[in-house]
Amino acid sequence: MTVPAKLFQQWLRTVAGDTSQAAVCRSAGIKRSTLAQQLVRGRVSVATVAAVSRALNLPVVASLSTFPLFTDLATGIKAPTQAELLSQISDYDLLQEILNRQTQVEGALAPKPALLTSVPHRSSVRAWLDAVDVGELRQRVARDADMAPQNFSAQISANRLSAELAVATARIANVGLTNGLVATGFLSPTEAGWAPDARELALRQTANSALASLAAQRLEILGRLMRRNEDDRAAVQSIWENLG
Repeated sequence: MTVPAKLFQQWLRTVAGDTSQAAVCRSAGIKRSTLAQQLVRGRVSVATVAAVSRALNLPVVASLSTFPLFTDLATGIKAPTQAELLSQISDYDLLQEILNRQTQVEGALAPKPALLTSVPHRSSVRAWLDAVDVGELRQRVARDADMAPQNFSAQISANRLSAELAVATARIANVGLTNGLVATGFLSPTEAGWAPDARELALRQTANSALASLAAQRLEILGRLMRRNEDDRAAVQSIWENLG
């Protein structure tokens, strides 16, 4: 996903003042040649905008909102739903929470505080899409983006989703426009406007039965992926054996 180079340069002059592009690139961890190539092509990646914003201590969402495709991003911030928050908790953390609760019941121990791994996790995009799906969500997003469904599925399988598609999906699902950007790792929960410890609170508030059901769903999906990978490896091995 990109923004027009001309608009990027106008924005950079506004926020960086007299600071040279070279200095900005050093601070943002961007190669000068990379930015130069983007400017020559007339399109600058949103990742570059985000990196420069962080380097200048500017809110990333506010910076993106200055560009046409993201004008409603800042005003479209909404607190994530319970389902969205749980979607950004890894399979390991869900299972660990179930084990902790069972251990506490059996041993009459005090509850342990939830110590969650950072987002995104290895299936965060798929989990977020499942959490916000309002019915045929994937098909609607692919159709609106004029994208082949298999290409959209490939992004999901790779745990990737472009910023444009993440925001478009949030619009269709009527959830906070920055929430999908957390699932992709483009924004941190704090940058997206999520309350501190929101995931931990959502986990604590989830009933045992609901937590077990969610973990079972995740494990079923994981099992299917593992079987597919095993079948693929077996097919490759068979080809090599036939080749001699």
